[in-house]
Amino acid sequence: MTNSSRLKICRVVTVPITFETLLHDQVLTVATDHDLTIVCNFGESGIDAYFSQKAAVKTWSLPISRQVSPLNDLRAVWQLARFLRREKFDIVHSSTPKAGLVTMLAGILAGTAGRIHTYTGQIWMTATGLLRFIMRSVDRLNGWNGTHLFADSASQRQLLIDEGLVNANKISVIGPGSISGVNLARFDPTKFSAADHANTRATLGIPADHTVIAFVGRVVRDKGIGELVSAFERLQKTHKVTLLIIGPVEVVRDQLPAETLTFIETNPNVARTGFVSDPETYLAASDIFCIPSYREGFGSVAIEAGAMGLPVVATKVTGLVDAVVQDKTGLLVEIHDVDGLAAALQTLITNEQLRVQLGQAGRERAETEFAAETINQLVSDTYNTIL
Repeated sequence: MTNSSRLKICRVVTVPITFETLLHDQVLTVATDHDLTIVCNFGESGIDAYFSQKAAVKTWSLPISRQVSPLNDLRAVWQLARFLRREKFDIVHSSTPKAGLVTMLAGILAGTAGRIHTYTGQIWMTATGLLRFIMRSVDRLNGWNGTHLFADSASQRQLLIDEGLVNANKISVIGPGSISGVNLARFDPTKFSAADHANTRATLGIPADHTVIAFVGRVVRDKGIGELVSAFERLQKTHKVTLLIIGPVEVVRDQLPAETLTFIETNPNVARTGFVSDPETYLAASDIFCIPSYREGFGSVAIEAGAMGLPVVATKVTGLVDAVVQDKTGLLVEIHDVDGLAAALQTLITNEQLRVQLGQAGRERAETEFAAETINQLVSDTYNTIL
């Protein structure tokens, strides 16, 4: 370990978009306090050059893939181990299961004293058969090989302990939870005027008198899109509503049924943006946020929606029960419950006063508990305590 509080730290993920979006502000914060190197499969993303210029962050590209590939994975472990040994890091810190598996093994081979892995959600919760076994095994291995573990929510921490995948003494939650909090300056409803709302709706073809239900995320089965579409199909028969889907439709893994995709693509009351770098623009033009997911690590999008002053309808699953406070910042419904989901959305569609009340509480909670500056500084400070 170094002689001062300034440590030599290596952060590892699989794909550069994680550093570009989710961990962007955290990278900048940690780099002010420590000597930081970020590692992933940078390819031609250009984000490595950006961070090098922005905060003197060192970068190193590792040919690691998100998919399981035994030979490539073993090669990545060996290459990362050699890099860690050469650079003599105090701490190596991974996020996502695949990066964790490679990084924790490489850290052991390199003799890195501090090996941290952050759990951000359990894919195995909605998987079956061999995939479920493999993904649970990866979580267990990361728990064994790490010296310190983080979960991004209290409920996720408890799940991992209850499932026997991690030692309770090893795993903790940073502050109240989340990966990196919420950027309150970015997710700020006061930045958007009534004219901005109207222009956004007009661009998307949303009638001015419609109540807009927004969803942000990957458009896949385990985000509860099937249930959301079914509930919306009922609601549009009796209410002037638009379903706004903000995010990419995935067709490789966990694809939606054909009839659900057809509904999304052809229904005039469904608006889609695809992937966007400014979801706050579209949340500002919305009235309700809905995330009926089957699983989450924390559900940062629910906090971001709350920061935008939107009431949240979510499922009672790991992570989301931490992100949403029942009857205070939103309404929680049972997983797979289309009737309950439709009823909760109808309650908010017909009660504007309740929408405002829950939305205001969501903004206040984001400000007091989940400010990005606070969460990111807690992460940076925690590095000084674990060794």
